[in-house]
Amino acid sequence: MIEKIKELPENMIGFKTAGHVVKGDVDFVKSEVRLLIDETSKLNYLLFFDNSPTDFALGAWLHESLLSIKNITKWTRAAIVTDCQRMINFTKVFNTIMPGEFKGFKKEDYMLAIDWTSEKIDLD
Repeated sequence: MIEKIKELPENMIGFKTAGHVVKGDVDFVKSEVRLLIDETSKLNYLLFFDNSPTDFALGAWLHESLLSIKNITKWTRAAIVTDCQRMINFTKVFNTIMPGEFKGFKKEDYMLAIDWTSEKIDLD
């Protein structure tokens, strides 16, 4: 399941995963992302993993990848919030091949991730 995170700054969008994630969940994300891009012409995106990455069905992962490629020129900042070090490391690698900035954050740094994603602060 993927839920939209409420009460975030207007220039960003965020989602929280829980349990098993399937293609229909990613379709929801795609439509919400489209609304933000139409409104702001860019994508500041936060994904909070409240589950294991293994809970994602293969179709959902593939669809999520296509979402990022389709909007490749719109990415500004993307934060992955998780306690899975492997996902944080993957985000660092992803940052080197995609336009925009991508950062991984531990769950305890959730508010820092929001501030960074919304462009309120810069991090080196």
